[in-house]
Amino acid sequence: MKAIGYQRSLPIEDPQSLVDFTAEVPQPGARDLLVRVQAVSVNPVDTKVRVRKTPPAGEYQILGWDAVGVVEAVGAEVMLFKPGDAVFYAGSIVRPGTNAEFHLVDERIVGRKPKSLSVAQAAAMPLTTITAWELLFDRFQVGRASATSGALLIAGGAGGVGSMLIQLARQLTSLTVIATASRAESRQWCLDLGAHHVVDHSQPLAPQLKEIGFSTVPLIASLTGTEKNYPGLVEVLAPQGKFGLIDDPKMLDVTLLKQKSGSLHWEFMYTRSMFGTADIQAQHRLLNEVADLVDAGKLRSTLTRELGAINAVNLREAHREIESGRTIGKIVLEGF
Repeated sequence: MKAIGYQRSLPIEDPQSLVDFTAEVPQPGARDLLVRVQAVSVNPVDTKVRVRKTPPAGEYQILGWDAVGVVEAVGAEVMLFKPGDAVFYAGSIVRPGTNAEFHLVDERIVGRKPKSLSVAQAAAMPLTTITAWELLFDRFQVGRASATSGALLIAGGAGGVGSMLIQLARQLTSLTVIATASRAESRQWCLDLGAHHVVDHSQPLAPQLKEIGFSTVPLIASLTGTEKNYPGLVEVLAPQGKFGLIDDPKMLDVTLLKQKSGSLHWEFMYTRSMFGTADIQAQHRLLNEVADLVDAGKLRSTLTRELGAINAVNLREAHREIESGRTIGKIVLEGF
C-alpha cells in the first residue's frame, strides 16, 4: 500500500521530513477495523510528533489521525461495523497513523460518517470534535440544553478545536460563548460559527470583557499559547472557575489559581485509546451523535482548505501551514 512517513525528525523544509513509501497492508486484530482511507486532515499534533519522535532505525513513522474511509475488513470480535460501512474517526496516537491507503483502528473509537458531508468535509471533524466535546462535557461537566448558565471563554476560537467548541457550546448548551481572535477574518469566522462575542487575545482581556458585560467568566478553554496567555486568562477567571487547556506549555504556575480556588483541567483526546479505559466506547457514541447533529443541520464541517491528494508533497505543505500558527479551521487531503 502507499504510505507517507519519515525516518528522521527534520524541519518541514527538508524533502526528507515526509516521504512517500510502500508498506504491507496491516491485518486487523480482534476489535479492529481495516479501513480503506479516502481523506485525512492535518492537526497540530501531526507536526508535534514529527519533530519530537524519531522512529527506530530503518523504520518509518506514519503520521495522521483524522480519517474518513470505508471498512474493508473486520476483526473476529467486531460488533459495531461491517465491511462497506462509511466511517470517520481520529485514531490512536500509539498506533501507526492514517497517512496510508489502509489503516487499522479500534472500532470503539470510530463513528459513522455523516451522510450529508463529502469525505473531505467529514475528515475535518473527528479529532477536533472529540477534543471539544470531551473538554466541554467530560472535563468541565457542562450540562446540556438549559441546565448550565454562565459564560465560556474560548482562547483561540478560529483554530480547529475552537471552531468545534464554539458550535457545540452554542448548539447544545445555554452558555454565552466568547471567543478570542486577533484578525478580521478569524473574528468573522468565530461569529459565523455562533460565538456571541469575539475579543482580541493580542490585547488585555479584562477591559474587553468588561465592555461586553463580564467582569469574570466561570469557564476558560485555552487552546493555544497557554504559557504566554495564562496570567491574563487567570485574571479573568471567576472564583471557583474551571480552566481547561489542550496545548503543551513548558511551565505553568498553578499557584495563580489558589486564591480563586480555580481548577485545572487537561484534555487529551487520546487518553481513552492510549490506556484502553473502561469507557473507551464513549468516543464511538459521541461521534455517532455528532454525525446525527451534522445531518440535522446543527453542526457544520470546519474544512477551509483542500490541498489535493494524500502524498508527501501535499502533506509537507499542510505541515508548513499548521506550523505558521495562522490557519483557520481545518486542512484536508483526499485520495491517493
